Amino acid sequence: MGEDGTPGRLVRPFTLTGGRTRPTHGEFTLITTVTAVVPWLAGAARTPQEFGRILRQCAEPVAVVELAARLDLPVSVVVVLLGDLLEAGRITARPPHAVTRANPSLELLQKVRKGLDRL
Repeated sequence: MGEDGTPGRLVRPFTLTGGRTRPTHGEFTLITTVTAVVPWLAGAARTPQEFGRILRQCAEPVAVVELAARLDLPVSVVVVLLGDLLEAGRITARPPHAVTRANPSLELLQKVRKGLDRL
């Protein structure tokens, strides 16, 4: 039994993806943020159970790695399923912000060093 009282997973994770190991649509990193576009509708026609679980968890923006942890599924499986949902227009995916690396000034480095010396 799962934490929510539902029966535990009875199928191997790779069967959820049809044996696929890579998404057919989109690129996802561990910290890509995904959000459901259309809220999950219970009993939606021909929507696999795992898609419903993902969409419920994505009602608010969530990182791919956190989503995998919440669903108790391998990240690779979640990424494949997210690719299917992205292709169907059911989620949006926002890549992490690019980090710009400016070289710190010598003055800043000296202040940091002095601060560390005081510790």
